Amino acid sequence: MSKSTMGAFLLPEGFAPPPLVALVREGSVLGEAGRYALRSRTERRTRRATPYVGRVPVRVADPVLLVPGFLAGDTSLSFMGRALRAQGFRTYRSAIRANIGCTLDAAGQLEARLESIAARRGSRVQIVGHSLGGMLARGVAVRRPDLVSGIITMGSPMMAPGAHHGVLTRSVDVLVRLNRAGLAGLMSEDCVAGACARQSFEESRLPLAEDVGFTAIYSKRDGIVDWRACVDPVAEAVEVTASHVGMAVDPRVIDHVLGALRRRSGDSVVEVDRGVSA
Repeated sequence: MSKSTMGAFLLPEGFAPPPLVALVREGSVLGEAGRYALRSRTERRTRRATPYVGRVPVRVADPVLLVPGFLAGDTSLSFMGRALRAQGFRTYRSAIRANIGCTLDAAGQLEARLESIAARRGSRVQIVGHSLGGMLARGVAVRRPDLVSGIITMGSPMMAPGAHHGVLTRSVDVLVRLNRAGLAGLMSEDCVAGACARQSFEESRLPLAEDVGFTAIYSKRDGIVDWRACVDPVAEAVEVTASHVGMAVDPRVIDHVLGALRRRSGDSVVEVDRGVSA
């Protein structure tokens, strides 16, 4: 966001947008996607060589809500969702087609989605959020600890939402201009510099309930946001080596997400009857 668009409070002292050349690091997303494809192929071969009754994963009771980042929709986390389901987790989409609207409206939408999932499954929900999606998860978890058992953020600049690359600055500026022109459903000036932005920012920094887990995944190779802004002092910080975009597909990051989900699931595991293999 440019100075003319972004509220100064979104870029506290000590944080800074990544330099222009940092965007080059995002090119590693191709290798990260390739790594995912390679692992998927290996796992398919393993499953084919395994008797059918042994292929059924142990079902984990805790449902998982996946929340995409800025400019992205649910499809951006489809690979991660597939990997989590293969390990026994029941995943749900956020119903966000493109994360380009008011953050408070998006948070309200997520809250309603959580209520629906919790009522259906009879348990609290874990949230995995990428970038802006993690910031939304952080705020909703503050508001509704009765619905959320834990959150995992990936490259989410909760400590300084304005500490992002100039590419996003221009994207936000375009959205604000389109909103001014009368196109509804997009971020407005209030969402990036007014009361809406301030409330969202403050909610994402409030203390969480003691029984709500919090894992913050960050990468010093992040070319989109200042990695320091992704390290919340109350979270369990986990460093990975990945691009910002690649966090959604890199199997090494997915492994960390799985580990955090399992730690929070605790005893919430439903054993599946696998039968007897001849």
